[in-house]
Amino acid sequence: MSEFVEKEILLFWEYVKRNAAARSKSSKMPTQPIKLYYLPPSPPCRAVMMTAKVLGIDLDLVLTNIMEGAHMTPEYLKMNPQHTIPTMDDSGFILWESRAIMSYLVNAYGRDDSLYPKNPRLRAIVDQRLNFDLGTLYVRYAGLYVPILFRGEEYNEENAEKLNEALGWLNTFLDGRAFVAGENLTIADISIIVTMTNLDAFGYDFSEHENLTKWFERTKKALEPYGYNDIDVAGAQMLASFLKKE
Repeated sequence: MSEFVEKEILLFWEYVKRNAAARSKSSKMPTQPIKLYYLPPSPPCRAVMMTAKVLGIDLDLVLTNIMEGAHMTPEYLKMNPQHTIPTMDDSGFILWESRAIMSYLVNAYGRDDSLYPKNPRLRAIVDQRLNFDLGTLYVRYAGLYVPILFRGEEYNEENAEKLNEALGWLNTFLDGRAFVAGENLTIADISIIVTMTNLDAFGYDFSEHENLTKWFERTKKALEPYGYNDIDVAGAQMLASFLKKE
């Protein structure tokens, strides 16, 4: 074998090894199932669970019944002093707040960045939608329904108007877009749809918002292979059963 041919073979195998390493890195998955402390009706828990499904990540689901104080044990408080759900344990790395968990899962285990773009401007839009969800949409949803669900209070028209205002803003965000942050599904869609699924289960009529209504149908279809019905709809129906109690 000539020195030239031998050199070419060595270069070829170096190329193969580099590409194999790149593929391995891009498809890196957890070495063991990630623990998720959760409760099925919880909207934030449902968002994390669907994100994991989209990424192909197996979760070790740990039922945490906050109604029975499972989140207030010394062990849980040591792990999460804020005693909230969901809480994630990825081989000793503890994280709570659903949107932070979703971002982490994509950054750590996503095969690409479509769910949470690396491009600064594209990611900024996703972050803005996530912050809108956290600070406006979910707050106004909770302002209307938490008193009804957990305190037995009457439907408050003023709070309903505030929620509808937020839905109108979201409807505007969707002008010319297939999804809330652009032309493909992101974690912002997954975070927001759990609130919309609740509203749908509660019988809230948001059909006046045309863009939002079309987005809801489009996103439901996109998430159907990733547990939309079993995780999101089922959880929303659990909450709706509280709403229907006399």
